[in-house]
Amino acid sequence: MKISFVIPCYRSEKTLSDVVEEIKTTMATIGHEFEIILVNDCSPDKTYEVIKQLVAENKNILGLDLAKNFGQHCALMAGMRHSTGDVVVCLDDDGQTPADEVGKLLDKLDEGYDVCYASYGKKQHSGFRNFGSKVNELMTRIMLGKPKELKVSSYFAAKRFVVDDMLRYEQSYAYVIGLVLRATKNVANVEVNHRARSVGESGYTLAKLFSLWFNGFTAFSIKPLRIATAIGCFCAGTGFLYGIYTIIKKFILMNDVQAGFSALMSVLVFMGGMLMLMLGLIGEYIGRIYICMNNSPQYVIREKVGKLSEEE
Repeated sequence: MKISFVIPCYRSEKTLSDVVEEIKTTMATIGHEFEIILVNDCSPDKTYEVIKQLVAENKNILGLDLAKNFGQHCALMAGMRHSTGDVVVCLDDDGQTPADEVGKLLDKLDEGYDVCYASYGKKQHSGFRNFGSKVNELMTRIMLGKPKELKVSSYFAAKRFVVDDMLRYEQSYAYVIGLVLRATKNVANVEVNHRARSVGESGYTLAKLFSLWFNGFTAFSIKPLRIATAIGCFCAGTGFLYGIYTIIKKFILMNDVQAGFSALMSVLVFMGGMLMLMLGLIGEYIGRIYICMNNSPQYVIREKVGKLSEEE
């Protein structure tokens, strides 16, 4: 069995060599044939220089240099599309996901599961990043139908047929978790250690996390539109009932009905805000359709270094 390791790389010039060395040491123990695909997501440091050095020293490493920063998920798709293994393992470039425990994921696949995600007893991320993970967890459960007991992470192994199905998706808004759950529900967890970051800090900013969440909201689910419809029905029903109540007070109970300016403005602002939110959500879906129709690229590769580029 051949294992393909796909690693999106960003600001990892000081950690990437150690990750690759750990993979090599671990696979020498396990005994499987393997390849490593390193995808430089337009990192501003010397990450790509490190990748080229690693490729020069190892015949089973392929380096991809993306023309701009497309994001982690698009970088993963680029690496998967160049993989040839029977199983694809995706992990981080910072050493926090333990490559020496990949055997646990592979053993779980041997039990008959199609995909295995690493789960962590205690994450060594910052409080900000842990909060982002919790929001992402809640979002995938609500929007994508992820089982509550399933924990997803950036460290996972998938069988070839799952990866091939994921690669059928060629649009610009890639969301790996959604693609996995679209392909199969036969997914398991295995607990591994999560290491503290030894160098640098996470490349995920609030803006990137928000973009990732919003992509998950809209990429593979129409539930946001259905929620907007439900809110609209609720507001319309509430307004209708309030109108009936006002008529009863005026003509049956003979009460003097006076509309307070503050109350009126509150209702107008609330309803206007809800309408703008729903229109914005619909516009986001339409905009994504427009961008996809114009064949916006999922990623653009500036350069390849390694065995596959030599074969071509």
